[in-house]
Amino acid sequence: MVKKCASRLYMFLIFLFLYLPIIVLIILSFNNSKTRVVWGGFTLDWYKSCFQDEKIMSAFLTTIQITFLSAILSTLIGTLAAIGISAMKKRQQTIYLGATNIPLLNADIVTGISMMLLFVKFMDLGFVTVLVAHITFSIPYVILNVLPKLKACNRSTYEAALDLGASPLYAFYKVTWPEIRPGVFSGFMMAITMSLDDFSITYFTKGPGVNTLSTMLYTELKKGIKPELYALSTILFFAVLFILLLGNVLPQKKAQRALSKQQKDL
Repeated sequence: MVKKCASRLYMFLIFLFLYLPIIVLIILSFNNSKTRVVWGGFTLDWYKSCFQDEKIMSAFLTTIQITFLSAILSTLIGTLAAIGISAMKKRQQTIYLGATNIPLLNADIVTGISMMLLFVKFMDLGFVTVLVAHITFSIPYVILNVLPKLKACNRSTYEAALDLGASPLYAFYKVTWPEIRPGVFSGFMMAITMSLDDFSITYFTKGPGVNTLSTMLYTELKKGIKPELYALSTILFFAVLFILLLGNVLPQKKAQRALSKQQKDL
């Protein structure tokens, strides 16, 4: 009994440390006071003024564009790379997986500076350089999410589909894709998360006039963070939470429907 209570208390403390800052942020977004230590009453004014601030909206739109473009492209490239790696021999797989792990283990500031030095040699820093940088560091996360699903696939089923006359693309779509789809979705969500909150690489690869939410927050820290940013951060948190819940609930419901249909057929 004591052990069970202690384990529950331990888990409660872990989740408290994880989510307490977010809870404080959400509370401050409704605080009718610009100071963080005094409660001035409940208000929605910060949410209204958030969407009226041109600087915040410009950084928000840039962040959304870079996040989704980089997530889509890195998911496509990473999935194709994972398929290629899974078809290699054991030794080649080890070499390429080692190369894939380097950007994950490397410090963000090192990656950011190295990309900046590469970009300034060939082009001006701007929106495109930030996008390419985000695609580059998101690809390894997609590969490492898709590859285990590919290894779990039964290759004999794919080969049987080819023997029965299916084209390679049709066989992939009908046989392989349903099995690796959860891994692709996880990689896509991971790419969105990593791109959305990145600061170091964005800071070194962006040009003048290009600002994301992370870089704008860094400059705002010198003057004091506006309460409107609390409101925007709260909206982003609940938007990501909704996407995660949707991505986890829908597949479960689909699997339950398929199971109930199989039971009815039997």
